[in-house]
Amino acid sequence: MPQSIDTPIDADSDALRTLLRHQASTVTVVTAPGSPAVGFTATSFTSVSLAPPIVSFCLNLDSSSWPAVARARHVAVHLLAHHQQDLARTFATSGIDRFAGPTRWRPGPEGVPILDDTLAWLLCRVVDRVPVGDHAVVLAEPEVLRHAEVGSPLLYHRGRYAGLTADPDPATRRPAA
Repeated sequence: MPQSIDTPIDADSDALRTLLRHQASTVTVVTAPGSPAVGFTATSFTSVSLAPPIVSFCLNLDSSSWPAVARARHVAVHLLAHHQQDLARTFATSGIDRFAGPTRWRPGPEGVPILDDTLAWLLCRVVDRVPVGDHAVVLAEPEVLRHAEVGSPLLYHRGRYAGLTADPDPATRRPAA
């Protein structure tokens, strides 16, 4: 019998994971320089502060990307466009060269890999890494950014990639009431 929303249950890790599947998240790829460079798909990217500008993302401490991110002075956060589901899958796959073809990228400022054709990217200076449980919260200050004028973001919801149903083109938006 399905749980009623009126019947609370213990908030263990499985229950929390199930609940969080109801939250739609922006899909990002975070890259960091190194030998070799690293990158991973993340849905935990968020703005923390505008004054000063600070963003954050989370990374599992057992991730193969963690050692490079733990040392990196700079990282890039790429907001993926709806058509970049394959790129998201590539950077979510372990044990492969994520920067090999068909991935298109170039070395950016501070040697950080910059992925081509993303909806937006931010080059950030890492200001802190806070271990919390089995993850680290990485806090970073954007230094340089680029964004497209049009495009729809790639979202992750209920265990699969999704997009917006409405056209996010600014020319078609109505002012909020």
